[in-house]
Amino acid sequence: MIVNQANLQAMYKSFKVIFNQAFEGAPSMCDLVAMRCPSTSKEQGYPWLADFPMMKEWIGDRVIKDLSAFDFTIKNKSYEATIGVDRDDIDDDNIGLYTPMIQGLAQAAKEHPDILVFALLKLAFTSKCYDNQYYCDTDHPWGPDGAVVSNSGGGSGAPWFLMDLRRAIKPIILQVRKTPEFVAMDKPDNEQVFMRKKYMYGVDDRKNVGFGLWQLCYGSKQTLDATSYAAARAAMMSFTREDGVTPLGVIPTHLVHGPTLESAAKTAIDAANQAGGASNIWYNTVKTVNVPWLA
Repeated sequence: MIVNQANLQAMYKSFKVIFNQAFEGAPSMCDLVAMRCPSTSKEQGYPWLADFPMMKEWIGDRVIKDLSAFDFTIKNKSYEATIGVDRDDIDDDNIGLYTPMIQGLAQAAKEHPDILVFALLKLAFTSKCYDNQYYCDTDHPWGPDGAVVSNSGGGSGAPWFLMDLRRAIKPIILQVRKTPEFVAMDKPDNEQVFMRKKYMYGVDDRKNVGFGLWQLCYGSKQTLDATSYAAARAAMMSFTREDGVTPLGVIPTHLVHGPTLESAAKTAIDAANQAGGASNIWYNTVKTVNVPWLA
């Protein structure tokens, strides 16, 4: 292939089609547990997290909660991945060799939010959320007269998380400032081209993650069995509004865990019968989700 601007532009368009097709076809898990929130600046504040959305009877003036004390902000970060195409491969019409690499770029871009979301979830017991408590903690301030609520089962084993994922608001925030964009550095006067015979192609975006509502997640490091599952489920379903009386209506829908707990999750939830043959009362009460990034 003659290396000129017309052919380079055609190659870029071809690579972009390959990238877009691979990106659309790549699997992703993060949207199950994370809500995508658009961002228009370098950081975004989420004071509204402190006000769990609930309808109430309108008597007199509207009840407006002061959210000024909740300064929870997520700062965007920039991410990129790049490959180089050797000029000699263009000369020799070996461009097809790069198709898997372009597809790999797309797949990496698609799964990167998964990596960020579940890496954050692993830190749920040691990283703070909007109320300045650890996301999975024993003493979230919630309710009248200084009451506290626990969404942590404690323990020291592999973590697992019981979640209510029926709502528009999810346990994790995926903040998106710029969606993945396929870009090229393929002008003859670019340094990489001039000095190293390399035409550069890559993807970049801007995003970050943060914790959403702790009320929608119960984390535990206890042994995953019927006893610990029942305790976690009961705790979640007993969450109330800040009046300490009215139920929040939280119902666990998913059990999220890592690969080391797959067998335990299947035994506790997915098996219709216990080892002795008796019926499993927790059978299919939630959907189990095995997440490789929770390893």
